[in-house]
Amino acid sequence: MAATLPSLAIPGQRLGSTTSYAAGPGTHVHDTVIYASIAGPVIVDQAQAKSKSKSLLTVSRSINRQTGATPSGAATVKPTVSTTAPKPATTKPKLKYNTLPAVDSVVLARVTRVQKRQVAVSILVVLDELSSTQVSDPSKTTSDNDNIESILSSAANPENHSSSDELRFQALIRKEDVRAVEKDRVVMDEMFRVGDIVRGTIISLGDQSFYYITTARNDLGVVMARSEAGNMMFPVSWKEMRDPVTSLGELRKVARPF
Repeated sequence: MAATLPSLAIPGQRLGSTTSYAAGPGTHVHDTVIYASIAGPVIVDQAQAKSKSKSLLTVSRSINRQTGATPSGAATVKPTVSTTAPKPATTKPKLKYNTLPAVDSVVLARVTRVQKRQVAVSILVVLDELSSTQVSDPSKTTSDNDNIESILSSAANPENHSSSDELRFQALIRKEDVRAVEKDRVVMDEMFRVGDIVRGTIISLGDQSFYYITTARNDLGVVMARSEAGNMMFPVSWKEMRDPVTSLGELRKVARPF
C-alpha cells in the first residue's frame, strides 16, 4: 500500500517512489525515491486514464490564497479533464504568498552595490497578484508580504540597510538587463544608486548566490530614491527623478508610475 503523500513538504523530505510517480519541478530523485527539493505544497498531476504515463509529483513554490494546504493531510490532486469534453471555465488561483522567488516573479529590491557592469540588490518582497489591492483591515493580514507599505517605509530608512540586507535573498541586475533599447549605452551609475528601491522581474534563478533580475520594461525600474541631499524624489520622466526641496534632478532608470 502506497504511503500517503504529505500536504506540505520540506527540503529533503521523502515523497514517493519513481515506480508510482514521475518527478516534477521542486523534486529530485535519489535511488528511485523522489524527494522534495524546496519547501511548499505537494501537488499531484494525475495521468490520463488511457495513458501509460505516471502521475507527475511536484512541490510548488506558492500556496493557494483561498485554500492553502489541504486540511486532510493529503497532497493536492489536480483532476484530469477529458480532451473530448469542453473545458470548464476556470479562474487562476490567487496566491497568498510565495515561499521563494520564481522565474517571472515581480519583486521589490534595494540596491546594495553598483558596479560597472552589474548592480547587486537585496530582495525585500515578492509581489503576488493582490499586491496592488492591499487588505483594508490590517488585522487580517497573515504574512509580512501583505504589508508592503511597512516594508518600503523600513527599506527607505538608511539606518536599516546594513542590518537586514544580509538576511535577504540577493540578486543581480546586469547591464544588458537594465533596459530594452540602447543597451550598449547604459551607464550603471546613471541608472541606479545605492539605497534605491527597484521593481524588477526574476528572469533566472541564477546560481547558489544570486538571482537575476531585469528592469527592461516601462513599468520596471526605480520606484523610490533619495537625492544626494537625502530627500525622497519624485519621477519627472523615464530617466530622471527630482528633489522637491532643492529642485535638482538626478538620472535613474525610472519605473512608470501606475
